[in-house]
Amino acid sequence: MSPENAAAPPGAAASASRFTGTLLDILDRVEYARVRPEDIEHPIYKLRYEAYRREDSVPFNDLGTVTDDLDATPNAMSFGVYIDGELVSSLRLHHLTPDHREAPSMKVCSDVLGPMLDARRTFIDPTRFTADRDASLAYPALPFLTLRIAVMATDHFAPYSCLALVRPEHAAFYRRVFGSVAMSDTRSYPGLAFPVRLYGTDETFDIQKLYQRYPFFLSTAEERETLFSTNRQQGFDALLPTTSRIAFDRKNEALRSAALATV
Repeated sequence: MSPENAAAPPGAAASASRFTGTLLDILDRVEYARVRPEDIEHPIYKLRYEAYRREDSVPFNDLGTVTDDLDATPNAMSFGVYIDGELVSSLRLHHLTPDHREAPSMKVCSDVLGPMLDARRTFIDPTRFTADRDASLAYPALPFLTLRIAVMATDHFAPYSCLALVRPEHAAFYRRVFGSVAMSDTRSYPGLAFPVRLYGTDETFDIQKLYQRYPFFLSTAEERETLFSTNRQQGFDALLPTTSRIAFDRKNEALRSAALATV
């Protein structure tokens, strides 16, 4: 997953190209569905429970689901990720703004984020990233497929930072892929058995450079609008195909046209 640059070792560019091609092929089979807040029996909540129970991170309950008060806040958006029509992972986002401060990261890092919200900064707060065990084994790149939703939200809402409230041992992934930096010390999150630490992109983050390194994160404005708009109902429940390949082809065509124009 190294960027393609002059300092890359021999074969790195080809390896990155193969990785991108593989992800684009999988994304041709991926669909996303936004979950209605009132649908508390949606399978993503069972998926959460099963994922957390595997690690003894939550106590047993008869319902076999994990939900919390933040699932239904006005700034919350939950999504299921499907491959070939089968639910494989899920992700929840909160669009954290000065007027809507409800978010998981605010539960443990309000001292860090509060002053920044007072300064009119906004954030995307992705949490509840859970995956089906078999799918995780079958698709090692599942984190990329799932976190593509957070990348789209970052592009769509243009926040100051995209946050990552994660276990310290997962921080290396976010530093490597998104350039995230630590924003807090290690803390405890209510109801979880493992510690977390807040990371986030900073002023050096450039989403266009992210697209250059990982083109499969690309999307069309139409896909983003459908998934995140509060005024359009088709983003809920329906399985929406990804547009990574369309956006990738459009970008390559634009680059070719620009190159021809300079000849």
